[in-house]
Amino acid sequence: MAHLYDVLVIGAGVVGCSAARELSKYQLKIAVVEKGPDVCMETSSRNSAVLHAGYNNKPGTRMAKYCVEGNSTFDQIAAELDIPYKRTGKLVVGYTEDDRAKLESLKAQGEKNGIVGIEIVDRAFIDEKAPHVGGNFAMWSPTTAILSPFQFTYGMAENAADNGVEFYFDSEVTAIERDEEGIYTVKTASGEIRTRWVVNCAGLGSDKVSAMLGIDEYTLYPCRGEYYILDKRIGDMLPLPAYPVPNIKTGGLGIHLTPTLDGNIMVGPSTEYIDENDNYAATKGIMDMLIDDGSRIFPYLKKEYFIRNFAGIRPKLNPPSIGGFHDFVIERRDEIAPHAVNLVGIESPGLTSAVPISKEIVRLISEVEELKENPDFNPIRKRMVTFRDKSHEEQAKLIEENPDYGEVICRCETITKAEVLAAIRGPLGAKTMTGVKYRCRAMMGRCQGGYCQTRIAEILMEEKGIKPEELIYERRGSYIFTGEVR
Repeated sequence: MAHLYDVLVIGAGVVGCSAARELSKYQLKIAVVEKGPDVCMETSSRNSAVLHAGYNNKPGTRMAKYCVEGNSTFDQIAAELDIPYKRTGKLVVGYTEDDRAKLESLKAQGEKNGIVGIEIVDRAFIDEKAPHVGGNFAMWSPTTAILSPFQFTYGMAENAADNGVEFYFDSEVTAIERDEEGIYTVKTASGEIRTRWVVNCAGLGSDKVSAMLGIDEYTLYPCRGEYYILDKRIGDMLPLPAYPVPNIKTGGLGIHLTPTLDGNIMVGPSTEYIDENDNYAATKGIMDMLIDDGSRIFPYLKKEYFIRNFAGIRPKLNPPSIGGFHDFVIERRDEIAPHAVNLVGIESPGLTSAVPISKEIVRLISEVEELKENPDFNPIRKRMVTFRDKSHEEQAKLIEENPDYGEVICRCETITKAEVLAAIRGPLGAKTMTGVKYRCRAMMGRCQGGYCQTRIAEILMEEKGIKPEELIYERRGSYIFTGEVR
């Protein structure tokens, strides 16, 4: 950490990793610091995994502009970084005339934002697209897509690393100082880093980092959203995301149902302001509400199909008394913090907006100093080879080339030892159980790791030289083993 960097990005979520990749297109020495042990640890891994169209956001806002741009340009990014996604379209369903009026208003707003193809459709259209979804009519959004937020974030991070960006994990920022020569010293839990520029992409902690830069006017209000995940047995019944008419007052899009690329269905999220920005509890009252509200749109939410619940937290700038959406803060405040780009309150549609946001970061820096293009920048990243989606002939060839493809570690998802090892050994390889899980889908099936978790733990400890008492599931303190058993 003794080096002097040109740019230090704080936070390794999807926006931070996207910023790092975009900056690596220029002749800059770049580093990323992350308080957790891996990329994609918080909001970027705990969301609905939807590439939004951009009709929910107020015209003229950064949210609206970047969401529409991020959606329309995603095909190129997905091709460069080998990110799986599918343009399914989306139905926002209504039942009453009041709902119809709100959908007409939503459609008009989307058209002002530059979206093409959205329309109000009847029950016959719903039956054609998703016959198991409720509603008397709907707004149809053809450009909406589902994607892997994990692969999106890992793709950005791995490509940035391949282009020379250095990553420091377990390095929570504790203080920021700037000397007379204009050099920042960023103090972290693992040491100090000196840099000419600071880019605050700290997500749920961005208000605190902003205050460290001297910009102390922001307070984030953590808003928890809980989800259910349904078994693949009914995955075919929901081919596209189905949403209710959004509740603008609460700042949520309502309890919706979203298919995943891998055949599951997610139900949620709820909208609940909480006091802590790291409380991911799943609560019985909220989970019961998800079933009741979700059943209105999709009346097949039987408990026998539920395989897991989880929660995500949105970094909202509007307090509970106001609710709704506050626009993204993306700024350069030279009078307070020269050579710093400050991002606060990047909530939904932050995932969709990540690439346009990263381009805005570069633009703000380029207003101050000339940036020279990096002639060696390589935009291409390939994700690991997957076994389960190959033909029998292709699988046989993989096994012949590498016998580890012949050993299935996760039976539910048909994840092989070769894939688990690739998750651990690859660029910015996994050091935690969820790091393996998010990279290759092991432990994401119906048994949720009941069969494979101990086997993955054994492989991870052997590969990383980790003692049993040092192995963590996801975050600091989430130890897998706390003592010996017989």
